[in-house]
This record gives sequence, structure tokens and C-alpha cells, in this order.
Amino acid sequence: MKILVADDHALIREALRYVLQRLDEELEMIEATDCAEALRAATEAPDLDLALLDLGLPGIGGFETLSELRRTHPLVPVVVLSGIEDPQSVTEALHRGASGFIPKSSSNEVMLSALRLVLSGGCYLPPQLLNGTGGGFPARTPGTAVGLGLTERQQQVLALMTQGKSNKLICRELGLAESTVKIHVSAILKTLGVTSRTQAVIAAQRMGLVTGTVTGQAGGVEA
Repeated sequence: MKILVADDHALIREALRYVLQRLDEELEMIEATDCAEALRAATEAPDLDLALLDLGLPGIGGFETLSELRRTHPLVPVVVLSGIEDPQSVTEALHRGASGFIPKSSSNEVMLSALRLVLSGGCYLPPQLLNGTGGGFPARTPGTAVGLGLTERQQQVLALMTQGKSNKLICRELGLAESTVKIHVSAILKTLGVTSRTQAVIAAQRMGLVTGTVTGQAGGVEA
């Protein structure tokens, strides 16, 4: 496994190496200490599996670096690992395409669970955002799926999305083709007025369309 770790603190990079080696003993960890170095390292490693990005990197800025990584390497999941834990930063990172946001205050076990979730195709959210304390999403009033115009099948797909199911798992559970599931997901995003599955889950929770806790390790939701 090849993972880019972009953080300007050597002690943190070394601590992350220990954690990441528990994911893969044959880990190849690429280190970067500023924004320009992170972008250059990603370009020089076309077979990159994952990128971990600190928002406080010197250079053009963590958010700008995140956007550039998503633009140039759309298939590589980028996880923000930051000491900045305010809800606005979490939301901004998700809007810019991050596959997760892990506070540096998280335990090693939480980090491992979050990274496994991301590597399996999911998206990790800090529990405080799932609990509705995060900002940056449009305020929404409680409603019903029927009132919003969601079909019965779309309601089933949305329910499985909030349970952390990937498209492939939704296909299996509902007996649908993956192309059909993608059409339903697109319709759900449009109806909820959001642009990503993560935002759809949050919006559905805030509107009271789903109940209970989102499943997935360490408070994450599958993408």
C-alpha cells in the first residue's frame, strides 16, 4: 500500500507511520512537509492508494491543496487529518471532496477504523457532525420522503445509504443493477439539494427522514 502523508511535523509523521503500518506491514509511506511538496509527491506516485492531508501545511493552504489533489487525482481518496476541528472546517473539507476528516485528537484505534472505512470506499465523518453539531449545511425543516417527492424505491435506497451501504451493497440488497442505483442516488441528491452522498445523509438526518444511528465503523458512513 502506498500512502502520502502531508504534515509539517516530523513527530506526527512518525506516529502516523506506526498507525499506518498496522494497515499494511509493507506500507510505502511518502512524506511531504508543505503544500507544493504534497502536490508534487502525488504527481510522482500515480499508483497512490491514499493521501492524508494536514490543513495547516505551509504554502497555498490546506483547502486549496485538497481541491487540487481532488482535481488532479480524482480516484485517490484524500483524508484530512487536522488539529483544526471546528465544524466549519469539517464541512468545508467535505465540500471540497475529502473522503473523511479525522481530528488529530482521535485515538489510534479510531484512526485505523476511519482509514479502513475510507479504503473500503466509504467516507468518515467525526461523530459530532453526524450528531448535528456541524455547520455549513442549509437549514432544513422536518419533512417526509413522500412530501419531497421521493419514490418508494428512492426511499429504500436513501435508507440503505444512511446505513453505510455502498452502491454495490445496495444493488445486492435490492436486486438492482448498479446503473439503476446510481440513477436513484442522483435523484436523491437533487431532491435534497446537495451534491454528495455524505451531504445527503446529513440532510436526511436533519430533516427527520431517517432515524437511529448511521452505521459504519467509528461513526463513518459509506460512500
